Amino acid sequence: MLVDYVIWIFLGIGLTFNTLGVIGLLRFPDVYTRLHAATKATTFGSIFTSLAVVVLSFWKYLAVQYTAGLSMGVHTIIAIMCLLLTNPVGAHAIARAAHRSGVKPKVAVVDRLEEVGK
Repeated sequence: MLVDYVIWIFLGIGLTFNTLGVIGLLRFPDVYTRLHAATKATTFGSIFTSLAVVVLSFWKYLAVQYTAGLSMGVHTIIAIMCLLLTNPVGAHAIARAAHRSGVKPKVAVVDRLEEVGK
């Protein structure tokens, strides 16, 4: 069925991006690039795996009137919205804490936020 293919595609995309996020977290040299890999790739991957759950739950509800499927789909949509709100805020807080504590990037960059004459 078409729904099965959509679910498998969403799961494949989600697992691919989560795997790339883990590889980036292990391989990147400093906290800023690791943070980028951990938040961008895994957020995208988690959204797609959650979308697979939403598609499955609504399909179960429409196909066989499985009422728990509707509840699961709504809860998953709420979880996606929370994920979209909390991941950027957490990443910003970690990056700001690293910058304020003096952690320098390993790659040569221009720091326009650096305070002159501390």
